[in-house]
Amino acid sequence: MKETNEVEILIVEDNPNDAEMALRALKKNNLTNSVLVVRDGAEALDFLFSRGTYSGRPNVRPRIVLLDLKLPKVDGLEVLREIKSNPETKIIPVIVLTSSREETDIVKSYQLGVNSYIVKPVDFDKFVEAVHELGLYWLLLNELP
Repeated sequence: MKETNEVEILIVEDNPNDAEMALRALKKNNLTNSVLVVRDGAEALDFLFSRGTYSGRPNVRPRIVLLDLKLPKVDGLEVLREIKSNPETKIIPVIVLTSSREETDIVKSYQLGVNSYIVKPVDFDKFVEAVHELGLYWLLLNELP
């Protein structure tokens, strides 16, 4: 893991097993150079907006945020709302990576500006493939301003 001012992928995931699975999938795809895992929505917002524990951190934004919806302290939809309503962070691609297939979560996520909504595959090999596709597109092909 790199210093918090060099993070390319921010994973916002409270379930340690899911976070570990995401890290393993990223590692299997050689995408773990600069990953930070935070365990709740409040910590994610503190990191993104350089406040709280992360105050004084340079204002360098991650290249992508993988966001779970069901989070303690501040839920994923509120994190998404704050990211996409702030001029400094709204260009960061946010991919919701969640177990929720609820239509209301999907619709609300897109209304708030999510870039992609992916339901977590239960099968690890399928998850590795999904992470490979995410990394290929969002980190290698997609051009950011």
